[in-house]
Amino acid sequence: MRYLSFLHGGEASFGCVTGDAVTDLKKRSGLSDLASYLAANAASLGKESGLTPDYPVADIRYLPVIPNPSKVLCVATNYWESGGEGGERPDYPLTFSRFAASQTGHGEALLKPDLSEKFDYEGELAVIIGKAGRRVSEADALSYVAGYSCFNDGSVRDWQKHSTQFTPGKNFFRTAGFGPWMVSADEIPDPTGLSLSTRVNGELRQSNDTSRLIFSISWLISYFSQFTLLEPGDVIVTGTPSGFGSTRSPPVFLAEGDTVEVEIGGIGTLRNSVISDSGTV
Repeated sequence: MRYLSFLHGGEASFGCVTGDAVTDLKKRSGLSDLASYLAANAASLGKESGLTPDYPVADIRYLPVIPNPSKVLCVATNYWESGGEGGERPDYPLTFSRFAASQTGHGEALLKPDLSEKFDYEGELAVIIGKAGRRVSEADALSYVAGYSCFNDGSVRDWQKHSTQFTPGKNFFRTAGFGPWMVSADEIPDPTGLSLSTRVNGELRQSNDTSRLIFSISWLISYFSQFTLLEPGDVIVTGTPSGFGSTRSPPVFLAEGDTVEVEIGGIGTLRNSVISDSGTV
């Protein structure tokens, strides 16, 4: 099942995709948002029956899959590149956090800050947590997953490198794409080997698959749960392969008018255009 958050007629809601239409689960459940729905239905996601369509997909605007996550926990890089398998794995990944306001939905514009000319893209797999847990074992970790989505960890590189802490460069307003939907975990029982590609204006820039993650999804869930309570709707963004703009020679950053697509096998394609942001809300 594909679950999403959206706007219809200016009103925020959430639901699931049924063919070319959307079923509004907010009005059926009485729950306020998708995170609440995941918490209430963790054991039965993907098993809903008797769903009827409410709105054509063409009539909605996509919100970030989880517009109001308690936490967005992110991992830097995290892919073995070609020929790099079997190298020495670091003891721990480099991690950082994003704020909810740094996200935007599928089909919406990424805002390139006018404070920088080093706005970059990073195609990534996002893991959405479905039930609360602390000190989760690696063996049990996937049972805490509600589903998977695409994420573009848009990064303002010069601000990211103001210090060793990534927070400034990862949290400019609406610089990250998240969507278009969450595919429930019952459809992806094993998230290993999902293909991931990123295109800018149709040109392939990143290509890898999740069998080449340095720190696996199960490992990351377990690791994060040792120091924080994982809650329904929390998002773990699992890292990006090489090919993002600052790794290219010469570096190539995003400009107004560009279109970025992140495609993951079994999930779909997240697409966002780029516009300039002068700093107004």
